[in-house]
Amino acid sequence: MILWRRILDELREDGACCLVTVAASAGSAPRETGARMFVRADGSISGTIGGGTLEFEAIRWAVSGMREGRRGLALRRVSLGPDLGQCCGGRVDLALEHFTAEDIEPVRALVHAQEERGGQLAVRAAFSQEGVPLQRHVMGSFAPGRISCWKMASSRSASVWSFSRSGCSGPGMWAVQWCWRSRRFLSKSPGSTAVRSFPPAMPGNLRYVSASRPAELLKDAPDNAFILVMTHSHSLDEDIVAAALALDCFPYVGVIGSETKRARFTNRLRRRGLTVRQVGGLVCPIGAAGVKSKLPAAIAASVAVELLIKNEAVKLEGLYNQPLAQGRKPVNNAG
Repeated sequence: MILWRRILDELREDGACCLVTVAASAGSAPRETGARMFVRADGSISGTIGGGTLEFEAIRWAVSGMREGRRGLALRRVSLGPDLGQCCGGRVDLALEHFTAEDIEPVRALVHAQEERGGQLAVRAAFSQEGVPLQRHVMGSFAPGRISCWKMASSRSASVWSFSRSGCSGPGMWAVQWCWRSRRFLSKSPGSTAVRSFPPAMPGNLRYVSASRPAELLKDAPDNAFILVMTHSHSLDEDIVAAALALDCFPYVGVIGSETKRARFTNRLRRRGLTVRQVGGLVCPIGAAGVKSKLPAAIAASVAVELLIKNEAVKLEGLYNQPLAQGRKPVNNAG
């Protein structure tokens, strides 16, 4: 579904929605400039700006604005460490554009323009200093490439201008949340998975578990379980990782994050009393080596590949530990 059609449908149904765009990013940030997330009035989303606390807070800001009847553009600069307590150390500028029923006709016009152009559309929008939308202009066609870009400048009337591109089929614009895509990959593996929170629709071979202290669930996990941690909070990530590594029985303990996050977790885990060997078992960043993309689908595929490779290695190790593989005659316990 193309961007403006999605917005129009939501305005017709609920009368409000919010488009969150990464206007700028620096340092170790979850997503690149231009990444977008569509937030509905009930807090459900399409797309992702990278998950974690940043996305958690952005959804909260978007929903709060809709409840207040806000309309127009709001800009937020977020330092991931000081503002959100994350370990990554990056900075992100977010543009939150709230749409209301007043925007239905302008959005309808953009839907028609985008459909006439086969899903590709370049739009220039002007906002007042208070963030109220003044006008939108459909620009000429643009060459394929980056799906979104965002620039801000002051005009003579002191308005804030944004330039955005949108398309219905380019990479990354409306990619499914990476954690959802990962779930689809991983749901094909046997057994069940304990998760902190998921949407109501779940694949049949997953088991939903709600817990205020998810780290405590690990004591009931089988020794051969792979532990993959992807919460919205770095402190919660740390608690779960520490508990998993301390049990010293899982072949894989991974947490989504950056090299900076790993370095800080290493120091914190050592202060918790974990040994150098235990801390060395932490996998962070997760995903197959060599994949640098931050696109959700790429991360999902990369993580799935890494887990498949690790699973094969664990199975092979198990074979080598069998008596015949070690050149010993198996013991006959039948009597």
